[in-house]
Amino acid sequence: MSNPGRVIIEVPLSWARQDIEQRLAFNGGRHTRVNTVLSAILGLLLAAAFYAALLPFRESSFAEMFLTRPFVPATICFLTGWSTAILFIKSRKLKLQRRALNYAIVPQDHDFVLSSSTVDQVTDRIHTTVDDPKHFVLFNRIMIALSNLRNLGRVGDVDEILRSQATHDESSMETSYAVVSVFVWAIPVLGFIGTVLGLSTAIGEFGSVLESSGDLSQIKGALQGVTSGLSTAFQTTLQALVAALGIQLSLAFLKKNEEEFLDDCSEYCVRHIVNRLRLMIYEAQDD
Repeated sequence: MSNPGRVIIEVPLSWARQDIEQRLAFNGGRHTRVNTVLSAILGLLLAAAFYAALLPFRESSFAEMFLTRPFVPATICFLTGWSTAILFIKSRKLKLQRRALNYAIVPQDHDFVLSSSTVDQVTDRIHTTVDDPKHFVLFNRIMIALSNLRNLGRVGDVDEILRSQATHDESSMETSYAVVSVFVWAIPVLGFIGTVLGLSTAIGEFGSVLESSGDLSQIKGALQGVTSGLSTAFQTTLQALVAALGIQLSLAFLKKNEEEFLDDCSEYCVRHIVNRLRLMIYEAQDD
């Protein structure tokens, strides 16, 4: 039974309720990291939807690019869909992380001094703002610094902890793009593999015709088939390069936004945490 006298406070920032992966019943990746299983499933669904959309136009030249020798184009579409899903989920998670910058967790009173005796006031404000601080880049960074404040004697030590955590967050951000970066490399390679396979098939068929017939008209017809096969073979490279270009541009744009967010987090920590600690030092010197 629930306790009727219990008061449940709904925080404005809830990772459990607002994180896109949590809402889809998957374990959400830490900060802006993406659940691999969820993104792979979404990538598969995107690729399937793309091929389903091609079926009514199977006679068109565009559809034939994907339906002729479909293994390599299908793999390219799957990796493209997977990358798109990762970048989309990361963009939604980054948007949630950015909302943390809108909340002032340190009292705005000019006379407020952040010290070991006032740490609890700040942590209480954090817990009334967010359900789980460790899942937010900004609040996780601040909580790590505040948890060590009682054992620190200099402002520079707190600043050093914040800087160290900022470096860790930047490194974590870089590794979170590793899967997409691998796909950007792998997709053009798949395109080249498809081209080589198409070339091998076309040349092999032409060689068979030369061995079996000396009639010039038959050779001419076979040569037309070879040139058609060459055209189809090079289409896989075109598909791969276009897909890789689109993913790379999206990745660069999103990564730039995330780098700017981390810079904003560092600025927030200096303005709201480090500067308040300096007030404490100055006040102690005056005494």
